[in-house]
Amino acid sequence: MAEPVPGTSPPVCLLLAPARCLPIQVKAMDKADIRKFREAHMAAVKRAALAGYDIIYVYASHDISILNHFLSASINRRNDEYGGSFDNRLRLLREVLQDTLETVGGSRAVAIRFSVAEPGRSRGLTHDGEGRDVVEALAELPDLWDVNISGWSSDSASARFSDEGFQLAYTDFVKPLTSKPVVGVGRFTSPEFMASLVRNGRLDLIGAARPSIADPFLPNKIRDGRIEELRECIGCNICVGMDSYGVPVRCTQNPTISEEWRSGWHPEAPAQSRGRKSHLVIGSGPAGLECATTLLRADQKVTVAESLNRAGGRASRESGLAGLATWARIRDHRTQQLLRSTDAELYLSSCMTAEDIVDFGADSVTIATGSVWRRDGVGSTNFDPINFGSKQVLTPDDIMDGSILADDQSRCIVYDDDHFYMASVVAEHLARSGSRVVLATPLPEIATWTGHTLEQTKIIERLSVLGVQLKPNLRIVDGPGFLCNLSGRKEALDAECVVFVGARRPVDGLHRQLLNKDGIGEIHIAGDCLAPGNIQAAVLSGHRTARSILGEFGKGSEFRREQMRCC
Repeated sequence: MAEPVPGTSPPVCLLLAPARCLPIQVKAMDKADIRKFREAHMAAVKRAALAGYDIIYVYASHDISILNHFLSASINRRNDEYGGSFDNRLRLLREVLQDTLETVGGSRAVAIRFSVAEPGRSRGLTHDGEGRDVVEALAELPDLWDVNISGWSSDSASARFSDEGFQLAYTDFVKPLTSKPVVGVGRFTSPEFMASLVRNGRLDLIGAARPSIADPFLPNKIRDGRIEELRECIGCNICVGMDSYGVPVRCTQNPTISEEWRSGWHPEAPAQSRGRKSHLVIGSGPAGLECATTLLRADQKVTVAESLNRAGGRASRESGLAGLATWARIRDHRTQQLLRSTDAELYLSSCMTAEDIVDFGADSVTIATGSVWRRDGVGSTNFDPINFGSKQVLTPDDIMDGSILADDQSRCIVYDDDHFYMASVVAEHLARSGSRVVLATPLPEIATWTGHTLEQTKIIERLSVLGVQLKPNLRIVDGPGFLCNLSGRKEALDAECVVFVGARRPVDGLHRQLLNKDGIGEIHIAGDCLAPGNIQAAVLSGHRTARSILGEFGKGSEFRREQMRCC
């Protein structure tokens, strides 16, 4: 590591989760350490070649690489030949790159991944400064340039805080400086846009990690002209959040991710069925649509009944809020599959009763009627209703339905006892509508779980710019009022309106009615009306329900297990 400024903590730490650093410091590398570092790299290169890899990377990116740290004047404060001047700070990267090239001897391609800029970092690399200088200095050495920006929260920004291809503004300079192929990233999701970048010579290759999680067969579908079959990434960063949280990666668009081996699921191959049957799905939200399309792909006959005049459920409703427009892709991809098939029917404005369902006579019925946000004060940290007195109490449902405050200029408190994205989205919506907004939460941080999706800092910055007051450590109590978790002091709830963002209540009444009905086939329940969660969880629930209907879990164990064998 580059040497820190004397008397200060090292400016770099190992990230367990966004903004969560290990409470340790590290020593600066001496010459022996640097020599061992280079030797370790060469040993790793030899192992990679022996393992059969065709491309070997030298990594100087994401603010998590020693090579990146040595390059950055913001971090590297050494005063020897590896610090100070630009050429000195470049020295280790050049040496490791040349070591790698010499070790493979032309038998493998050598790529360099390099962050051309460190946005927001004082004295960091910039795309029009030393970032450009690095590319110019090493232009023809690697076989491939893979360029992005640093750190992870900038590089993997969600759709709420970035447009498609947002990194091009930083990386466009690279292609004219080298004859070697250049790959770029930036949450590319549109096949037309990706193809145009290659066609126009701005990039040679497209890096698409998150879009490939959403659809692992994205390149094949583009090549074959099957654009309508694409599951386009919505940029929600649930995949990033699960990785940060330390659990198997999940995806809102692709429920099979991480289940390929354990459950035997394939993102393209349909689930196996035991014969053709008819299925009725009540509700066209994320769970209902995923259940219906999974059944349809298994050659089943499917009917979806939706009580509202549009499909999509919460995906449609939330897509109307600031920054969440891509949520509509969850609906669009699945409704297009239903509408293209002669084995599927989608009925809107069709509110079915238990008697209607019995009369319909389907072989299976799946209830996917969603949930509603509670307005009684029950949330993740409070399990008893709150007496709000005469205060106007709204929920996110009211905001999404177009409800307005009694006075648009009134002072409104958004109380977050959900701790994901919704409260901050509502606060932003109200602030942009002219209300004076306070965002309060009982936790020590605002929008706590969005730290995992790399959005928390950006949320706080945006709300601050909009003039939203942020008040952590305040617990709402009867009166109504607030109790400060730190001081125990009670504060008046000085606002005309409270938008309560807490728990949600399953809309499961129809399911309970059907359980007491005779003359009906299989009954299933999926999504938020089973257990309210995020949209990814609803899609996964719908997918799993469909596979259960098809009899996939009838052989004893739902999951495959690794078998440990003694030697």
